[in-house]
Amino acid sequence: MPTEGKKVRIKVRTVHSTYIGDILLPAMRNRVSDYFNDDKFMFLNLTDVRIDNSKDQVEFVCLNKHQIESISLA
Repeated sequence: MPTEGKKVRIKVRTVHSTYIGDILLPAMRNRVSDYFNDDKFMFLNLTDVRIDNSKDQVEFVCLNKHQIESISLA
């Protein structure tokens, strides 16, 4: 995982749950869609995540891109 880049808060919906968390976009990527469509990355890594509008926060979630139905800015 890159250590430099831009942190973006997104909402990710899968068949089972909805996740709201931060994604770190690599320095050479300006948009979430650039990162998501890059075949080098099979998973989407989120930090500081809330799952299904829970008040509890999870430090890290790794989602398989094939399970994602939609992504939007949170």
